[in-house]
Amino acid sequence: MIIDQGAGGALLLTSRWGQDRLDRPSAAVREVLRRMELGPVLLANALSSPEDQCRVALPTLDRLSHLVVRTLGVDDLKGPLLSVFPLSSAAPFVRIRPTGDCRVRLPRHVAFTVPDSGVGCVLESDDSPHRVVLHRQEAAWVAMTLAWPTTLTAVSAALPLPRQVTEDIVGYLAGAGLLTLVDEHGLTGDAPHPA
Repeated sequence: MIIDQGAGGALLLTSRWGQDRLDRPSAAVREVLRRMELGPVLLANALSSPEDQCRVALPTLDRLSHLVVRTLGVDDLKGPLLSVFPLSSAAPFVRIRPTGDCRVRLPRHVAFTVPDSGVGCVLESDDSPHRVVLHRQEAAWVAMTLAWPTTLTAVSAALPLPRQVTEDIVGYLAGAGLLTLVDEHGLTGDAPHPA
């Protein structure tokens, strides 16, 4: 994304999907976008008050969802766990938290690939408007447990991770469209039912 100053205090955001215009964005939005050009941004660090985050920045970032790379990290200085990249101009992202007893799995036809750098792995599907890069093994552990129908409670119990970290990873995968609900008979919505 390239950000240019437009006429009348507008910002012009240019991406591979064209141009988005923000007419007279607030100082808070300008600061967040300036920092986003440099890399991952923790909104709490970029904004002076929680009110700026909730009332000003989040609605604008929701509107620009197709331009925002969402990165999940933990406060351990080892780098991000995963990043979610939009693949189209119609790539809304809403983090979803399945309940602990809700059975979920990765949808069929999800591809796990190793990038040319040889670091981490990539999850993507033709049916998802996002690509997820798993930067660390903790995120890959969670993703691999989702290859079979399971619950969030079972995933949390099986892995040596804090429950909140597991829940956040699953929430990001769900928001990226890379999680499928499994019905009470163990069949996913994209699997054929037996005759």
